[in-house]
Amino acid sequence: MQAVIPFPDISPEIFSISLFGMEFALRWYALAYIVGIVLGWRLVVLAVRRGHLWRGGEAPLTVRDVEDLLTWVILGVILGGRLGFVLFYQPGYYLQNPVEILKVWQGGMSFHGGLLGVMVACFGFAYARGVRALSLADVLCMAAPVGLLLGRIANFINAELWGRPTEAPWGVIFPTAAAQDCPAVAGPCARHPSQLYEAGLEGLLLGLVVLWLVWRHRALWTPGLVSGVFFIGYGLSRFFVEFFRQADAQFITPENPMGYVLRFGSDWGLSMGQLLSLPMVALGLLLLAIAVLRREA
Repeated sequence: MQAVIPFPDISPEIFSISLFGMEFALRWYALAYIVGIVLGWRLVVLAVRRGHLWRGGEAPLTVRDVEDLLTWVILGVILGGRLGFVLFYQPGYYLQNPVEILKVWQGGMSFHGGLLGVMVACFGFAYARGVRALSLADVLCMAAPVGLLLGRIANFINAELWGRPTEAPWGVIFPTAAAQDCPAVAGPCARHPSQLYEAGLEGLLLGLVVLWLVWRHRALWTPGLVSGVFFIGYGLSRFFVEFFRQADAQFITPENPMGYVLRFGSDWGLSMGQLLSLPMVALGLLLLAIAVLRREA
């Protein structure tokens, strides 16, 4: 008999209240966003106040700049994340139901879209304030793994974005997972806890590497270095985890049970997450090259 881990009995809602006949609830996913942004903001403020982390002994932005940037980042995350999900994952559905795009509370956010939104916000803010864009991107990339770690843990609590069926002893039976791709089991089968894989790689491991570079090796002295490492690290981590993650339902068909978006024959291909991760790795390599060449110049 296969050893599996039962899904923990954790409600996606922390608490809910009724006011004026309407139900309001605080969910773990929303809390992850809030805490991730606040902790990331405080981490950036801490770095800005440490002059020895910057070439010349002074950060290129002030604490007030960081506070103002927070609003730009929040808008970039929400708008970019939602529009990215709409365009990358379900464009046909939302083209027919455009009003549904506004219903963010029903779920449906894309990390890659949120990243693009933050990049637009970063360059817009840098242009408006006269701040070096690469230095601004570096501190944001330093803080991003915190939100990634908390967000992926929240995905696990929500029992969403689960992995593919597995016989590994750490497989988890997600109560909301479909059973049609588990023909040998009468009900839901054990699956890879891919959300926790991502939390460990994209959040914890990548975060420790970036913080080590910043605080022990003064990586912020070389604009673009932290950003390059982050983009490469996230892209490779996401590309790897996609081998264990269940494809989104809209990509799965009887002819394409693995949900590949780009297929190479009948047995293998690339998922949407992997396709979106490749440009991140390429951008990271470009930023790393720019950083190294400028440092040696």
